Amino acid sequence: MALLTLIRHGQSIYNLENRFTGYLDVALTPFGEQEAKQAGAKLKGYKFSIAYTSMLKRAQDSLRIILEEIEQTDIPVIKNEALNERMYGSLQGLNKAETAEKYGANQVEIWRRSYKTHPPDGESLEDTYKRTVPYYRQEIEPKLKAGKNVLIVAHGNCLRALMMYLENISPTTIAKVNIPTGTPRLYNLDNNLRIVSVKYL
Repeated sequence: MALLTLIRHGQSIYNLENRFTGYLDVALTPFGEQEAKQAGAKLKGYKFSIAYTSMLKRAQDSLRIILEEIEQTDIPVIKNEALNERMYGSLQGLNKAETAEKYGANQVEIWRRSYKTHPPDGESLEDTYKRTVPYYRQEIEPKLKAGKNVLIVAHGNCLRALMMYLENISPTTIAKVNIPTGTPRLYNLDNNLRIVSVKYL
């Protein structure tokens, strides 16, 4: 069996300020750093072969803190833009509450949670799925089939896309799924990459 662990980065400055972040490269807050440290504490006793993260520092810094906490800084770390957060286009950097006042709360909710509808000049969750899942299948699945334990520290929307693929979640159901920051989600997989068990730590 192989272990796949997904973790959303710790709280970022824009999470704290309730802003659309997307591809903007913002730092973790001190609380976000602590969340990453706590995630690492929960993973003590688990051994990983390789780790993956995005090109954005909030995910990279979260991964670094986690690996330091579990004393596994020597494992290979692969960074790829396929694991970047969903690109929010012209909404990036805007306060979510102010955006709701401008465009209407219902429209903003559709932009945020709909599978197919994309924000102005941005990506839909479907777009995110179409770049994240093929990368996962090509790059990460062979590692898992070889029995390697894989850690992915990335972002809410690319991880929601992976959850859709892994757990066969429908576009309607995924709209209701929120991934908490700094909380490991563990998948125990059999030799055919079927899920034996899945849980949050």
